[in-house]
Amino acid sequence: MNVYQPPNPEIWQGRKTGTAQYLHEVVAMLDMNSPPKSHPTGFALLGYACDEGVKHNQGRVGAKDSPLAIKEALGKLPCPLDWSSNLLDAGELVCDDQDMEATQKDLSKSVHSLLSSGYFPLVLGGGHDIAYGHFSGVHDYLGSGTTLGIINLDAHFDLRNNAGGNNSGTPFYQIAQEQQGRKLPFHYLCLGIREDANPPELFETAKEFRVSFVKNTRFNMRHTDFLKNKLQEFFSRVDRVYLTIDLDGFSSAYAPGVSAASPFGFDPEIAIWALEEIIRSGKLISMDIAELNPLYDRDGQTAKLAAGLLHQVLRHPELL
Repeated sequence: MNVYQPPNPEIWQGRKTGTAQYLHEVVAMLDMNSPPKSHPTGFALLGYACDEGVKHNQGRVGAKDSPLAIKEALGKLPCPLDWSSNLLDAGELVCDDQDMEATQKDLSKSVHSLLSSGYFPLVLGGGHDIAYGHFSGVHDYLGSGTTLGIINLDAHFDLRNNAGGNNSGTPFYQIAQEQQGRKLPFHYLCLGIREDANPPELFETAKEFRVSFVKNTRFNMRHTDFLKNKLQEFFSRVDRVYLTIDLDGFSSAYAPGVSAASPFGFDPEIAIWALEEIIRSGKLISMDIAELNPLYDRDGQTAKLAAGLLHQVLRHPELL
């Protein structure tokens, strides 16, 4: 059975100041089973506790426990300077019956609901199959008249053919196929692609779907002029942007706790630079972080990285 679990305020712990200095002191609970009739806008954290896609993709399972780990790490961080926004915990979707597709449908509906209520969704996964459900929810909310682009910070294209079933490596292939069926463009930019992480056939698939990508050798601070041009060209083709960050794109020096770790990934500095450029475009509508695996995380390092990326987003009330 796929289960929605309402938020648990007990997980939000940290240094107590009594003057709302830390995020655990200001976060509010949002039960999506009974949302308030009137509410302030804010950033809404929604967990996707599912790693069935990782299992089917022959990765290391454990990502289902990541929403809790990320929230616990985020709660210990201080509120951003001049904090004027709202942070809400919207609970999590749990895949208890191995039915990943049903959980993705629930995610799509939940993302649509959050956007319709005026929240900025920050979805916490879970395998990268999170992207299919998340994109579907944003697309359904915007409608076919708005061009939605995807930016993925990742070592992998995740464009595997899904003829043998859906998994954490197929979400963007599924999206591309559906966009073709709708006679809509598939705008997908992937930053951080590694040649040692994608077989040649995936580069061919990327070519077939006209995917824009930047290899890891150029996704660094030495090539920001090139990257800025690449992003601006992408922004010119889309109305809104859905951002997904796969933590296995980072070097294992920064992100050891992922489903497919490698020392040859990118670093946090370039990821934050790209995040700021995407926010500055004024087109970002929703975001997720995928593939944290707490079972392999060293000293909570990867969870802290995820929390730091979220903290960077919370500094931008203009997203609301």
